[in-house]
Amino acid sequence: MVEVKAIGDKQVWENYVTDFVGANFLQSWNWGEFHQALGHQINRMGFYKGGKLAGVMLTIVESGRRAKYLTVPAGPLIDWQDGTMRQAFVKEIRRQAQELDCSFVRVRPQVLDIPEYQNLFSELGFKVAPMHLHAQLTLKLHLIKNDEELMAQMRKATRYELKQAMKMGIVVEKSTSADDLDAFYDLQTQTAHRQAFVPFSRKYLKEQFRAFAEDNQVILFTAKLQNQVLAQAMVIFYGQEADYHYGASSSEGRRYPGAYLLMWEALQEAKRRRLKYYDLWGVAPDNNPNHRFAGVSLFKRGFGGQVVEYLPARDLVISWPRYAVNWLVEEIRRRVRGL
Repeated sequence: MVEVKAIGDKQVWENYVTDFVGANFLQSWNWGEFHQALGHQINRMGFYKGGKLAGVMLTIVESGRRAKYLTVPAGPLIDWQDGTMRQAFVKEIRRQAQELDCSFVRVRPQVLDIPEYQNLFSELGFKVAPMHLHAQLTLKLHLIKNDEELMAQMRKATRYELKQAMKMGIVVEKSTSADDLDAFYDLQTQTAHRQAFVPFSRKYLKEQFRAFAEDNQVILFTAKLQNQVLAQAMVIFYGQEADYHYGASSSEGRRYPGAYLLMWEALQEAKRRRLKYYDLWGVAPDNNPNHRFAGVSLFKRGFGGQVVEYLPARDLVISWPRYAVNWLVEEIRRRVRGL
C-alpha cells in the first residue's frame, strides 16, 4: 500500500531529489519556491511505502486564459516499474486536479521516449500534449573528463572559436545578484526579437534567479570584450548536474565568439563543484534545419555530448469540454511557431 502525504521539510525533500538518478532542478524545493513567488499554488507530495519515503512529486497550478491546469515538471520521481506507485500517482493528480478545478494535468516525466513508457502512459489514460512543458530533447556532457578530453569531443569549428575567444582577450564575469537580471532581461528581449520567440518576463527571470541564489545554485555568466557585452547565460547547478537554462546574445556577440568562452567557463564551474553532467538544455531535432531553434542548437551541438530524448509531455484530461478548447488553440500555436 502507498500512502501519499505532503512534505513540509526542505531537507527531507532535497535529500530524496538530489539522490534520485536523473532528477534535475525542475523537481527541486527551490523550483517550488520560485513558482510560489509568482503567485502559483504548489504541492509537494511524498509517496510512502512501509513508512519509508519512496517517491516525491511537485505539482504546480497554472492559470491560463483558456484553462486552469496542473503541471508536474520532470516528475514524479518514482519507480515506474512499481504498479502500485503508478496507480498512487494517477490517483493523487486526479484528486488534486478535481479539488483545484483544473481541466487537465500536464506531465513531462523524467523518462526516456521509448515504447515502454509510451505504452505505459497510454495505459494510464494519458494522451500526447499539443505543446511541450519543458525541454524534451537535450544534450548532456559527462564531466568526469579532463579539459583535453572535453575539447576533443567538440567539433573542430567549436574548438577554433573557443581558442580565438581566449586569444582575443574576451573575459567572462560571474554574478549571483538578482539585480543583474535586469540587463539579462534586456539582452534576452533583443535575442527574442531576432529569433522570433516570446521572451520571459523580467519578474519571471528575477524570481527564478532569487530562488536558486539563496542556496548558491545559480550563476549569471557574462562574456565581454572591452566592456562590451557579447553574451550572457543563466546556469543552474543542482544535484548531480549543471543546466544551461537560458542564454542570450547581443548583435556584437554574433561577430565575436564570446558565447563559446562563456560555455567553457560554465563547464569549468560545474567541474569545480564536482558535478557529473552538464545539460545544454533544449535543442532542435538534428533532421529539422528549419526549426526556429536550429541556429542555437548548432552552437550547442558543437560541444559534443550525448543526445537525451525525454518522453514528450502527456495530458490527463479531467474536463473534456474545457480541455478541447485549450487543445485546439495550443495545436494551432504549435504549428504556427514551427515547433
